[in-house]
Amino acid sequence: MEHTALYRKYRPKTFKEVLGQAHIVGALESSVKNDTVSHAYLFVGSRGTGKTSVARIFAKEIGVSVNDMYEIDAASNRGIDDIKELRDGVRVLPFDSKYKIYIIDEVHMLSKDAWGALLKTLEEPPAHVIFILATTEFHKVPETIISRCQVFTFKKASDTILRKMLKDVAKDEGYELEAGSAEILAILGDGSFRNALGELQKVLNFSKSKK
Repeated sequence: MEHTALYRKYRPKTFKEVLGQAHIVGALESSVKNDTVSHAYLFVGSRGTGKTSVARIFAKEIGVSVNDMYEIDAASNRGIDDIKELRDGVRVLPFDSKYKIYIIDEVHMLSKDAWGALLKTLEEPPAHVIFILATTEFHKVPETIISRCQVFTFKKASDTILRKMLKDVAKDEGYELEAGSAEILAILGDGSFRNALGELQKVLNFSKSKK
């Protein structure tokens, strides 16, 4: 039987479901409400803290359809030709939304020439385009890029938040997770929702019986 990975199954789909990032959710919700959306954001934080999930939710909140949302992994699309292709694409109007959103994950992996090409687009972005850059290595992002973005720093999840999440997910999956087990898994998660759910999945895969 094929199972969906827990971190995919329980990925937050609304701002209310986002855990541990109230400072970011509040700011983004306010910008949506007041129609003060920026043209470029930089989401900074360690792996599994919700950067891409929040980017997707934000896109949905401002009415961007799946046809107008583009996700790019800079780890495998890091060259200048990739960014030139992106620059050609941003000139095209959205299909059925007010905005087009480009989510560029692991943006610190871009080459020097690619950074230069991206900078030109960020300097004079089309009114219909929003960039959300995500990185785990803030120190590798050029200052010229940072200065043109609203920067949001994602916190590592606390053990308390991870413990509750793990117990809730286990319950939803039909299992009862003991407090001690939840504590160990939270520690192993090391502040990452994705890692913690991965550890829980290992435990559930070997569990013989549900509650």
